[in-house]
Parts: sequence; structure tokens; C-alpha cells
Amino acid sequence: MNRLSYWCLKTVRLTSWPLLLLILGFILTGYMMSGRFGLDRVLNEKAALALHKLLHLPMIVLLIAHVVPSLYLAFKRWGWLGKSS
Repeated sequence: MNRLSYWCLKTVRLTSWPLLLLILGFILTGYMMSGRFGLDRVLNEKAALALHKLLHLPMIVLLIAHVVPSLYLAFKRWGWLGKSS
């Protein structure tokens, strides 16, 4: 495994759990805003909307940081970027 592949793998592993938590938070705050499943009792609509808006930027940054190295590793594995080691 070359140095770039090593760091890509580390980045993918490092970003996976925070990204999962952010996506779950994003979904939950959406349900809190809409009042579905009784989640409006956890946070009111205004607070849920404020939190939901705050999650956009971190989620996009983590998503890009997770997907780009994942694509690189997948392309290496499929042989599209040369031999995988």
C-alpha cells in the first residue's frame, strides 16, 4: 500500500463515524421540525430548525472528506488508476 492509499484509508475511517452521527442528527432534526413520530416534544420547531441549519456545513465537509478518498481507493482497487498494491 502506497503512502497516499494509506492516508486515504485513514481519512475514510476517521470521517465515517462523525459523518454517520451528523446524518442521524440531520434526519432527527428534520423529523423534529415536522413533528413526526412525536419528536416535536424533544425540540420545538424553531430550535430544531436552527440546529438543522447548523448541521449543513459540517455534513458537507465531512461528506467530501469521506467520499473523495473512498472513490480514489475504489478506483485503485478496480484497476482504473493503475495497479493496486
